[in-house]
Amino acid sequence: MRIGIVGLGLIGGSLAKALKYNTEHEVLGTDVDRGVLLKAKLLGAVDDELLPEQLPSCDLVITALYPQDTLDYITQHAQSFKKGAIVMDCCGVKRVICETLWQCAKENGFLFYGAHPMAGLHFSGFAYSDVHMFSNASMILLPPDNADINDLANLKHLFLSIGFTNIQISTPEEHDRIIAYTSQLAHVVSNAYVKSPQAQVHNGFSAGSYKDLTRVAKLNADMWTELFLDNVDNLTEELDGLIENLQQYSRALHEKDAKTLHALLKAGSDRKEKIDGQYRN
Repeated sequence: MRIGIVGLGLIGGSLAKALKYNTEHEVLGTDVDRGVLLKAKLLGAVDDELLPEQLPSCDLVITALYPQDTLDYITQHAQSFKKGAIVMDCCGVKRVICETLWQCAKENGFLFYGAHPMAGLHFSGFAYSDVHMFSNASMILLPPDNADINDLANLKHLFLSIGFTNIQISTPEEHDRIIAYTSQLAHVVSNAYVKSPQAQVHNGFSAGSYKDLTRVAKLNADMWTELFLDNVDNLTEELDGLIENLQQYSRALHEKDAKTLHALLKAGSDRKEKIDGQYRN
């Protein structure tokens, strides 16, 4: 199979490496930074450059771009994709992507699958891409209405072969609602947390808790601004809910209300234990 990858940053570069090093498929790649493309070729992450005239020969095209760039690239090249080929994105939001591109695919004879590899780092760029990025990770797939079961089976086999251990089927609405909580809210909280003056004098006073909470504070502001605004309704609902919960703790502390504070802490601890038990089972 010939696979084209558009965008060789952290995710696109890791996909290229994982596919090239773990499968027999031919991998072509392209990036706005030609230096990145040359490095990817030198390291054996791609076989060659993905040129526009080669799109009709690709069986699978994966775009690893920001949301608007994804929409622009796929719509602009819609007539170039092979009839029946699968085109996928890797964006962290899905409603803004899927409805438009499902329709575009129907009109132009290719198949569009929304996809979100649940893996990454707090760094960006090809320099940080890793062949093992997707080990034990989940791949969320959002198939079109006319998805073929054989295509899904082939995609599952492909992604399992490069390290993914769970393939999750979702809808744009479900994806964006849950991802607002599991990913986007965590980035907002971490980013806000390090703005405390104490963050500059914590050395020697911090351990695992600090590291866990601040890991994703360092982020790509351009990308996350776009992702947050594309999911603003779900993210603000989660953020407002968190603020309301935090205010309960703040009131209990201000009032030195040990009983309420204990109840709040125990309720949170019990919730975490229950959730962990559900996923263990």
